[in-house]
Amino acid sequence: MIEQNVQQNQLPNEIKSAFKELKVLQHLRTAGFKKKFGYTCSFLFQLVFVLLFHHKNWFRLLESHKGESFPGKDAVYRFLNHSGYAWRRFLTLLSSSTIGKIQPLTGENRVSVFVVDDSMFERNRSKAVELLSRFKDHATGCYYKGFRMLTLGWSDGHTFIPVDFSLLASIKSQVNGIMQGIDKRTSGYKRRVEALLPAPEVIPAMIDRALSAGMQASYVLMDSWFTHAPLIQAILDCGLDVIGMVKADKKRYLVRGRRLSLQELYFEAIPVQGKNNGILRSIRTELSPGIPVTMVFVRHRSKKKEWLAILCTDLSIPEEEIIRIYGIRWDIEVFFKCAKSLLRLQKEFQGRSYDLLISHTTIVFSRYILLAWQHRQSTDNRTLGGLFHLLCDEVSQLDWAVALKQLIELLEEVAKKASKKITTLIQTQLQHWIAGLPNYIKAYLPNLSCES
Repeated sequence: MIEQNVQQNQLPNEIKSAFKELKVLQHLRTAGFKKKFGYTCSFLFQLVFVLLFHHKNWFRLLESHKGESFPGKDAVYRFLNHSGYAWRRFLTLLSSSTIGKIQPLTGENRVSVFVVDDSMFERNRSKAVELLSRFKDHATGCYYKGFRMLTLGWSDGHTFIPVDFSLLASIKSQVNGIMQGIDKRTSGYKRRVEALLPAPEVIPAMIDRALSAGMQASYVLMDSWFTHAPLIQAILDCGLDVIGMVKADKKRYLVRGRRLSLQELYFEAIPVQGKNNGILRSIRTELSPGIPVTMVFVRHRSKKKEWLAILCTDLSIPEEEIIRIYGIRWDIEVFFKCAKSLLRLQKEFQGRSYDLLISHTTIVFSRYILLAWQHRQSTDNRTLGGLFHLLCDEVSQLDWAVALKQLIELLEEVAKKASKKITTLIQTQLQHWIAGLPNYIKAYLPNLSCES
């Protein structure tokens, strides 16, 4: 007899149920991921997606005893290096459908926001990576080789969903340029052209795509690196208000015909009376193009003698609400930490093409969306990091799931041989026990049914 070569998608039951709920593979096909021959795009996507949860990289997996059942190294790298796949469209479809499932779970009084920020995408040991550039890390003052990962996310204060991103390069401090011979009609070439644009030009396009996909938000939250008048005006033209921290630079603010610096504006502002001692002062002012804003000054947590300024274009909400909404911006910092520390962003694949960087980053964002959705469904207070480690443990302990099924089947066989009264009692207790199990354990028992 000839053995059948069954494709090992390696999707455990707890991940497979979330894949079906979020329609991940359907979005992949809708985005145009197709191949004429060989392994399907769906199979290769699942293979790369689940590598992390097996605690192995692609090289170690091929070296293991299961390596013969997987495709060759070139098949996966051709998939990740393909410049014609629309990874941005796939991420937009996945994030918008997930947000559509989350919004009915969110109260009407809760505010939904877009969050914009950038983070380091380091490739310090690389020399031949496409569009590799040198950037300065303003937190440490040191330079690094890599990209700026400009990210747009959506949050309701409880769940953060990454919506879009762009790996920005630099024209002035560029190490390598665009690869020669790439088809200019492909999505990959368009992403390369976008990578050379300044961040204020990329952000409005990201927000437009998110709104066109059906996502809804009331505010855009930004750090002081992005809170400038031209970008604020572009976001206001999209129909959204802005809340962002303001840097003490050379900008001037109009107050009763006078042009004041941020330091002068602080002394011109009126002290806020209230229970919240962290809010110091507040004032209505205008940016130079004539944009009316509310400026709120709050006490610096670590430096009690200093203050921070937060700008808001919505003049109808009080100072306490401005500070509360701006606090949601921290969700994107947690996302960056989780993606780099737990989900192997910028570490799992060390390719040289810009297409591989885009494809793998999109897969990492998809992993985070799946974890965020499972975290939202959970009734306990587990963090995303704890949920990640639980998933990894369950993937490596599939024998435990088999033993659980065998135990339940044994109980059903004993119940059938007993009297009718004892059979009903055993089946009732078994049903109550199964109903009380967490969802990630119920996923192992999809076909179990107890009939009285």
